[in-house]
Amino acid sequence: MRGRLALLVAFLATLIGIWQLLAMAEIWPPYTLPSPASVFSTLWDNTESGRIPQALVVSMRRLIVGYTISLGIGIGIGTLSGSVRQVDETLGTIVLGLQSLPSIAWLPLAVLWFGLNEQAIIFVVLMGSLFSVAVSARSGVRNIPPLLMRTGQTYGAAQWQMYRYIVLPGMMPSIVQGLKLGWSFAWRSLMAGELLVAGLGIGQMLNMGRDLNDMSLVLAVMLVIVAVGLTVDRLVFGRIEAWVQERWGLVTS
Repeated sequence: MRGRLALLVAFLATLIGIWQLLAMAEIWPPYTLPSPASVFSTLWDNTESGRIPQALVVSMRRLIVGYTISLGIGIGIGTLSGSVRQVDETLGTIVLGLQSLPSIAWLPLAVLWFGLNEQAIIFVVLMGSLFSVAVSARSGVRNIPPLLMRTGQTYGAAQWQMYRYIVLPGMMPSIVQGLKLGWSFAWRSLMAGELLVAGLGIGQMLNMGRDLNDMSLVLAVMLVIVAVGLTVDRLVFGRIEAWVQERWGLVTS
């Protein structure tokens, strides 16, 4: 653990050192490539003043609402598609096709339906993560060995028992992967939506930095976006993944 942490710190220090050298060389004007000190100073000022925390709260609220709805709908669609062949050949085909659609493509539709407001951003987040969750849930059900299903039927298991003791454990690893994929797509969709829809949020802070030609603010907000993404992935989904692996006997204790 300490070795990995030391390696990470050394790598980040090297990147910051290269960044500082490039800034000092002034290959690009300072207003297009500010120094690390300038960016971290801007980050500190906006954090201390409450602008970044306030924007984060607004963005996370939108993300949680859209992402939670996408999980409920996506897992339901994926489970149904994986269990019923007719659904998979109809609705499942559409879901697979829509998965390749960039989340930003939903924004014009969201604006026409909801206007330039909070609901439009939440809709983009929802649609951005929904299909990856559904596809992962479908794969989880489809990858359950048929022998397990036949064994349950042989022993006279009821339908709810089949789902409780066979389908759910079998699809959980794929569900966790779907959660992680859905989160990453939801986070990106949120930033895209906030960049184009007026209102408080991390994406709008990026937009403000661009409008003011303040590259220090742009880079500071980008660091916040990366930090939040890594933190959630490691602290939330990393623990969920470890728990699922241990709970369903995928790792030895």
